[in-house]
Amino acid sequence: MKTVAIIQARLGSTRLRGKVLRPLGGRTMLECVMQRLADCQTIDQLVIATTTQPADRELIEFCQRHQWAFHAGSENDVLSRYVDAAEKYAADRIVRITSDCPLIDPKIVDQTVDLMNSADGIDYATNFHPLRTYPRGLDCEALTRRTLDRIDRLATTPRYREHVTLYAYQNPTRFKIASINASEDWSHLRWTVDTEDDLRLVSEIYRHFGDSPFDSKDIIKAYETHPSWIDINLHCLQKVA
Repeated sequence: MKTVAIIQARLGSTRLRGKVLRPLGGRTMLECVMQRLADCQTIDQLVIATTTQPADRELIEFCQRHQWAFHAGSENDVLSRYVDAAEKYAADRIVRITSDCPLIDPKIVDQTVDLMNSADGIDYATNFHPLRTYPRGLDCEALTRRTLDRIDRLATTPRYREHVTLYAYQNPTRFKIASINASEDWSHLRWTVDTEDDLRLVSEIYRHFGDSPFDSKDIIKAYETHPSWIDINLHCLQKVA
């Protein structure tokens, strides 16, 4: 059974254009995501899912230079992009990650995948639904290929096509859903990157750790000596799906 992490990425983000190629910790943000996911024990392959828009040609060339697997598909029908990427790379299980999460924790990703694999019949596992306890920016979803194909058949509105798994967790009677929670509620922390101030925060975190490896627990511990971090992007609001 092949588990493929599909990382959706494009350069045309409306709030912070080109963010996935912005510098972060001596690399680009996308490189940070890929490097962290490479430490996952449950993932067999990483695939970038970008778009066929001319603006994303630069991103495709970036993937080619790094010899990363990629798929280019619809800009707005992100669900079809995932379905086609899963088909192209023969995925039996899919892990969904977004490229604006440069602090993604491979241990939490592995826990999510292990949860999906822990019992027969689990269609979809996540760490943010129905209750968010992890910081925003550690979001991870794992689903079977069968589940992705079912969502593709059932999700017909543009909103569901744009937000790949939204149909599943808004229709819980149709799917067997499992979730993991943090030991404490850290949902007030925002580690995703949608704005300049979001990028400023994660840049501060990368600067603090330098070349040392770190995970989400290390970051939370570092807040004890850097309490001002929380104010950097406290005003930033999440876009509603």
